[in-house]
Amino acid sequence: MNKFFASPLLASPVLASLLAAGLLFGGNVRAQDLQPIDRIAAVVDEDVILKTELDRAIANIMNQYAGRSDQLPPRDVLERQVLERLILLKIQVAQAQGTGVRVTDQEIDQAIAGIANSNKISVDQLRQQLARDGSSYNDFRSSIRDELLVQRLRQRFAQTRISVSDAEIDAALAAQANTGTQYHLAHILIALPEGATPEQIATAQKKVEGVKTLIDKGEMEFNAAAVRYSDSPNALEGGDLGWRSLDEIPAAFGELMRKMSAGQVTDPIRGPSGFQLLKLVEVRDASQSGPKLVTQFHARHILVRISDTVSEAQAKAKAETLRARIAGGAKFEDVVKESSEDLTSQTKGGDLGWFTQDEFGPEFGGAVAALADNEISQPIHSQAGYHIVQRIGSRQSDVADQSKRAQVQETIGRRKLEEEWNRYLREKRGEAFVDFRVGKGAEETTAPAEPAKPAASGG
Repeated sequence: MNKFFASPLLASPVLASLLAAGLLFGGNVRAQDLQPIDRIAAVVDEDVILKTELDRAIANIMNQYAGRSDQLPPRDVLERQVLERLILLKIQVAQAQGTGVRVTDQEIDQAIAGIANSNKISVDQLRQQLARDGSSYNDFRSSIRDELLVQRLRQRFAQTRISVSDAEIDAALAAQANTGTQYHLAHILIALPEGATPEQIATAQKKVEGVKTLIDKGEMEFNAAAVRYSDSPNALEGGDLGWRSLDEIPAAFGELMRKMSAGQVTDPIRGPSGFQLLKLVEVRDASQSGPKLVTQFHARHILVRISDTVSEAQAKAKAETLRARIAGGAKFEDVVKESSEDLTSQTKGGDLGWFTQDEFGPEFGGAVAALADNEISQPIHSQAGYHIVQRIGSRQSDVADQSKRAQVQETIGRRKLEEEWNRYLREKRGEAFVDFRVGKGAEETTAPAEPAKPAASGG
């Protein structure tokens, strides 16, 4: 089935990074507080990161940690963490633009409306909030544009580089036959460079053992230690890795998880990226039993896309014209063949097969659910454009096995994407020309400065 809708903006890991890096909602960070310094913090290929941009992101993070500033790393380490995030963002945006990824103003407006709605405010109220915080609405739009570009780059990467075979799904299902257990994990990474020297390995090992000692003695919570000492991209989120099933965890780690209780932290583990501490936050049973009945709809559609050259008004007008032709006696399949811009379903007369109400997004699914069998809709607006839909039928279907198989496929694909995407970003980061103009400059800083207290304890 053709999934012609982009994944929701608010579910994007890139948006989460933007929020964590303080690039979106800042919380009372005044522009005038950042005005005196306006110089370059780093040069990234042909782009630059301004010192004001870096200061704003750092100030926003410090605002988020108000009253908990002891959980943050030293200022120079925090500055480098945030600057690295901004560098990676610049690299990804440039890569997206260089490979032809484009975002329209209409799509940015829709994304902003979604963000406002999720915060239970109007777009005008969002503008007012940004103004009160001293933030520019144009800068905010630019951040959303960059997020959408990176999201689409990641989607394109997944489509071209990630595949999951039936054999992999079968093997995962067989492994899960007797367990539906999922594990909520967090980690701390003490990174090592490629080709690390014995001295670098010894220093990193001493540091990770010292951090473990702090946690074991109760002198620092795990998430606070992750924020302060971890070199992982998710350090500022407390090292949270979310919920994972066993097929999403490397086999060696999976064996450890089976033997651990919630709240326990592993001893240091040496991996390809460096030394890790893993925490088992909690465990849950996610197994499914019995039938899972859902309503499915069978429909066909005609799609008129919105693009740089076709405005929303023009797309809607064209969709209304196509519906009028059908109402006037034209065959639906003929209009599909002549005018639909969904190339995958066009060859099948617009047929979308059977799908659940939420599969293609709330606007589309809700409109189809409201139709009677054989009824043809008025133009339906979605992220893709405008649709004329004919509902063919509906049914109650047991999708337990189908749903479980799809879930396993998504899980394996997500794990592969995470691994390959991180490898891709490391590769692009290594290829990029980056000239630091603040902090420690061009000096290599593969890990935050070693905490004196854990180092003294040895571990």
